[in-house]
Amino acid sequence: MFGRRTAEAPKPAESAAQKPKAAKPASPAPQPKPAQSAPQKAPQKAAAAVPPRVAAPAKAMEPIEVGGRSDEYFKTKTMIFNALIDTIDLSQLGQLDTESAAEEIRDIVNEIISIKNVQMSIAEQESLLQDICNDVLGYGPLEPLLARDDIADIMVNGSSRVFIEVGGKIQLTNVRFRDNAQLMNICQRIVSQVGRRVDEASPICDARLPDGSRVNVIAPPLAIDGAALTIRKFKKDKLRMQDLINFGSISPEGAKVLEIIGASRINTLISGGTGSGKTTLLNCMTGFIEHDERVITCEDAAELQLQQPHVVRLETRPPNLEGQGEVTMRDLVKNCLRMRPERIIVGEVRGPEAFDLLQAMNTGHDGSMGTLHANSPREGLQRVESMITMGGYNLPSKTIREMIVGSIDIVIQAARLRDGSRRITHITEVLGTEGDTIITQDLIVFEIDGEDEHGRIIGKHRATGIARPAFWDRAKYYGREAELAAALDAASE
Repeated sequence: MFGRRTAEAPKPAESAAQKPKAAKPASPAPQPKPAQSAPQKAPQKAAAAVPPRVAAPAKAMEPIEVGGRSDEYFKTKTMIFNALIDTIDLSQLGQLDTESAAEEIRDIVNEIISIKNVQMSIAEQESLLQDICNDVLGYGPLEPLLARDDIADIMVNGSSRVFIEVGGKIQLTNVRFRDNAQLMNICQRIVSQVGRRVDEASPICDARLPDGSRVNVIAPPLAIDGAALTIRKFKKDKLRMQDLINFGSISPEGAKVLEIIGASRINTLISGGTGSGKTTLLNCMTGFIEHDERVITCEDAAELQLQQPHVVRLETRPPNLEGQGEVTMRDLVKNCLRMRPERIIVGEVRGPEAFDLLQAMNTGHDGSMGTLHANSPREGLQRVESMITMGGYNLPSKTIREMIVGSIDIVIQAARLRDGSRRITHITEVLGTEGDTIITQDLIVFEIDGEDEHGRIIGKHRATGIARPAFWDRAKYYGREAELAAALDAASE
């Protein structure tokens, strides 16, 4: 794709270079004329030559309309909103429930529209009423984006630039806030719901929406052009492994192997880059946990959506204004061991808690799971080692690697490919150590066969020919060895 663009780029430069040469016979004095006459003589060629260079970036940055909002609409909305703030008593409004407050706002806005003689259609007036209610009571301009289930990420870069990710591709929208003050108010409204705050004294904050969507805010003075708000949206309908099969993220045979891994209580690490679908995959893997197991989850911002009846959800806490009261992930994982868990699920391993998770996996809490950022299974294991080392443990590298090998059985690698699709690229076993090296073997890998005419990547999940993986005895203990053998045989065809 990039090769085609760079191959086309020199053509306009050559044609542009040839035109001045054709105009050179003119006298030196009227030299500006050739520059004017060149577009007049060959306007069609110039129009055809420029787009390959200029149009591609322009199209990528052209805002897509959300809700059909125009510049005139935003001006009218700002004028009516300012009149509403001058009219309404916000302290009394705060004492009403949401429905009563919305009705009160709608009545006042209708009066303002009549008094100011604003000419609007019924549909525009209804949109305006809804938007202003969202501004006062909800998440303002973000509401229409949060309502769409096809959006994976919402990225707000200051008050005037809002991007979304749809189908793995980032797009600029025409959604905007009145000013940076409104954006900060929305950020405060979001984080205050989970007992956190964001201001100049504490400009970085992780939070979540009521539906579990992950929120990150970084405010001025750290964010120079206004607050930067990032929302990783969760779908309303929780994805299951069958959905991943339908999306092509994993083959049916690979999904069967993952099901056996989850049901046989095999310690699993899910590795992947940002936005590769690690949390979604972890949610799907927890679907194979039996309903009579006691599961404890530890997260920075509670995102996991376990369906089992016996689940205890724990969440970290940042320090207060005096710098006291912080509860770290390591504190949660250590406390888990005193809560009689059967499985421990760590939303994301980022630091010294990796040591406590390995200890939990190695002391009778089989089937524990966690995610981390890494680009391959081997890099994931190296990251676990480096996180333990950074935690201040004075342990030899060989000892740490032996801990890793004794604790982690399977590494599942998730990746977002260049066409925006998310695939499970490796299901890898951790076998043991040979000297100072951790030995792994791939069970199933995603092999890329090329791309179609639309730029979508074509490939297939294939087994590597391992007939009896290292966790065979574990699967046999749970009576799943026949299914495991059949799945691996089918994946190798």
